[in-house]
Amino acid sequence: MTPAINFIEKEKIPYTLHEYTHDSSNTSYGLEAASKMNVDEKRVYKTIVISLSNSKLAVGIIPVTSMLSMKLIAKSLKVKKATMADALDVERSTGYILGGVSPLGQKRRLQTILDSSAQEFSTIFVSAGQRGLELEINPHDLIKLSNGILHSITQ
Repeated sequence: MTPAINFIEKEKIPYTLHEYTHDSSNTSYGLEAASKMNVDEKRVYKTIVISLSNSKLAVGIIPVTSMLSMKLIAKSLKVKKATMADALDVERSTGYILGGVSPLGQKRRLQTILDSSAQEFSTIFVSAGQRGLELEINPHDLIKLSNGILHSITQ
């Protein structure tokens, strides 16, 4: 069990766990997940940790088919600038390795923004905290669990 699974279990929120065999030569983790689970890529979301101009970290959750807009996420967080966080900072703050960063069960709960496109689906897929493991969850439950907000943050 990962911290994300332990967290969602503790909160008694409905979810479905999906497991697949991760190919270590594949670096497009989200697209690999969609393919191996045979689900629409638009329903699979990636967790991106960013560094903010106020020296804090935050999380953006976007479809694997999209690119994060640093301008839009900075605006939604009311800061001047956002950049990709350093991999070491990501691992230290979340407790997860790249490609397996879950928006739930992080070491330090980071401010979280879910792209508004998630509202189009009754459930979306996010990392369960390790490569090859995905949580299928209602986007509104994800917002509730992560204390997140919903905004358009993709290009």
